[in-house]
Amino acid sequence: MKLFSTIAVKKALDDVILDAFTAKTGITVEGVYDPTVQLLRRIDAGETFDVMIGVTNSFDSLGHLVDLTSRRGVTRSGIGLAVPADAPIPDISTTDTFVQTLLNARSVAYSVTGASGIYFAELLNRLKIADEINAKATIIEKGFIANALVDGRADVAIQQLSELLFVPEAQIAGPLPDEVQHYTDFSAALALDALENAEARAFIDFLTSPRANEAYARTLLETPDA
Repeated sequence: MKLFSTIAVKKALDDVILDAFTAKTGITVEGVYDPTVQLLRRIDAGETFDVMIGVTNSFDSLGHLVDLTSRRGVTRSGIGLAVPADAPIPDISTTDTFVQTLLNARSVAYSVTGASGIYFAELLNRLKIADEINAKATIIEKGFIANALVDGRADVAIQQLSELLFVPEAQIAGPLPDEVQHYTDFSAALALDALENAEARAFIDFLTSPRANEAYARTLLETPDA
């Protein structure tokens, strides 16, 4: 069975969910991971899948390929800020201290295609610091943004909390302050070609099971109604 999945849930899938599902059912899942925007591009290029996990509202344009009645919310992610392992943890508990941390940074790294980066770019405009931050930003198309802390390109990284975990050499300072935090909801759905695929349906059921919810929590993800 082939899975297209957003990177935000990759750690929960790779660390726990896929192996647990295979152990329970004997079904092997081939995972393909990319930001949702990139997954949509792969679909436009003709790639196929049985199950997709992506940003919930991204499925609205896929009614010709996905069974929208099978769509089920699986988890959600907030955005966090990370710094190098040897750096002091900055105070980002308020919007003012968060803004000051960004302004003090030599360079802020974020993605141009991930849900967190798209929101962050909008947030910079709302906070009226876009020109100042982007003049020194390390803007990355996709991937684990905290890698830019490890190789020295930046000293602050912004990404989904669950994705920051993929770079253990960096340290997570915390989530964005409540006033500027943004949660992205993720859902799973069946491809129309997989409607009769019992294995794919079983996998979607497993993605919303208590075992899966435990894995999400361990990787700083939350249940959709949290």
